[in-house]
Amino acid sequence: MKTAFLGLGLMGYPMAGHLAKVFPTTVWNRSLEKAERHNQEFGSSLANTIAQTAGADILFTCFPTSKEVLAIAPQILEHAKPGLIWVDCTSGDPASARTLSNMLEAKSMHFLDAPVSGGVKGAISGQLTTMIGGTETALNAARPALETFASKIVHVGGAGAGMAVKAANQALLGVNILALTEVLLGLEKQGVSSRAALDVINASSGRSNVSQNLFPERVLGRAFPNTFALALMTKDVRIAAQSLREQGIPAPIVGLTENLLEIALRQLGDVDHVAAAQMLETWSGQELGNE
Repeated sequence: MKTAFLGLGLMGYPMAGHLAKVFPTTVWNRSLEKAERHNQEFGSSLANTIAQTAGADILFTCFPTSKEVLAIAPQILEHAKPGLIWVDCTSGDPASARTLSNMLEAKSMHFLDAPVSGGVKGAISGQLTTMIGGTETALNAARPALETFASKIVHVGGAGAGMAVKAANQALLGVNILALTEVLLGLEKQGVSSRAALDVINASSGRSNVSQNLFPERVLGRAFPNTFALALMTKDVRIAAQSLREQGIPAPIVGLTENLLEIALRQLGDVDHVAAAQMLETWSGQELGNE
């Protein structure tokens, strides 16, 4: 089975590395230098053009947004063979996933939207979770390739369902970051140490991945490595909020989170997603961890 991987960003680079260790893999990236480095590190084959990747049996894409994926679709469809399975790991929007699925179906090809969760750490260790939208037949065929970098693979529904679940997950991430920042700021104003508060929260019903794994190091430790950009999380929460509005679901919490993240993005710029906490710190005149 021949595979191809397009998009060697922070997530895609190690994901494609795991794939290349098991299957003959061709890689493409907008920056040729990064593709060359991947070729040297993992033994993948280098593609100078998108057309050179279209002969794969399974083709993976991992880009910042669905816009970039749709932009390369004509080149892939022009050169790909019937039976291709296109697995898009982009955190994109459900409507674009359904559009691509219909485009491929018309050419006797298959599309899976398969965004991933687990961050750069999960991508490097090959322990990602992926949520799959598409047919079970296509998923079963692509499963051996997916298992090279994902330890949990969940079929969540038809085309677009994977993107929808990923956006919902990111909305919860955004809510948790902002809500936890607020309550910790309030506790510090009352003389309570944030570390002591987290010690209690993380053994109680209010715990989350944010409180257990992100805040102790990044917020209280004042280390904000840009492992997942605030701009990308804001884009994901925007997708979740828009989807809820389209379904006629009242979404005051997700909608407010969307608005607050948009403000944080304008104020803070190109920072890690957890750094959104700094906006609320500025508004309150207090920095968490300085007790």
